[in-house]
Amino acid sequence: MNTADYTLYLVTDEVERCRYGLVETVRRAVEGGVSIVQYRSERLNHEQQREQVLPLQSYLRSVGVPLIINDNVQLAVEIDADGIHIGQDDMPVPEARDLIGPHKILGLTVTNSEQLANVDTKLVDYLGCGPVFPTITKDDAPPPMGIEGWVELAAKSPLPVVAIGGLNRERTAAIRATGLAAGVAVVSYICAAENPTQAARELL
Repeated sequence: MNTADYTLYLVTDEVERCRYGLVETVRRAVEGGVSIVQYRSERLNHEQQREQVLPLQSYLRSVGVPLIINDNVQLAVEIDADGIHIGQDDMPVPEARDLIGPHKILGLTVTNSEQLANVDTKLVDYLGCGPVFPTITKDDAPPPMGIEGWVELAAKSPLPVVAIGGLNRERTAAIRATGLAAGVAVVSYICAAENPTQAARELL
């Protein structure tokens, strides 16, 4: 298994929703304690994503923070990103693993017990589990599962679990109090914050 520090997992929002632009918002968040960053854009094409993510990758490499690419396995391979995160309706896990190789991080979204039971633990490194609460950053998100639903899934997981979906300071504290989370993933709470550094610190 490829290991990483998932404690505070920042998923980037579309650049227009990042208060200080993509790289500067992430830089401030990393100063506050973000330990891993996923680049996600659902509006840009491949070339636009590549142009946008390269400066971000350069910064993250300079500070030793892993960069995960959402969905776009081809882009992850092209730029030699640290890993990839895919959903249930994206590329099949075996194919994604073949493309990125054995030493890159592979994350998979899980939203129910059936999906969890079908996870190949030899190929996947961590699970993104949610949405825990309602979220406005993903248009096609399934219904929120709540803390109880999240605990039920996380307790069964053989892999590290990262909670995602509508998390703020209070909700993150509740998730961490369960003792089941390898980390929490946030988008708007940090990306839209007036002070991304402070926002990140509040989630630790």
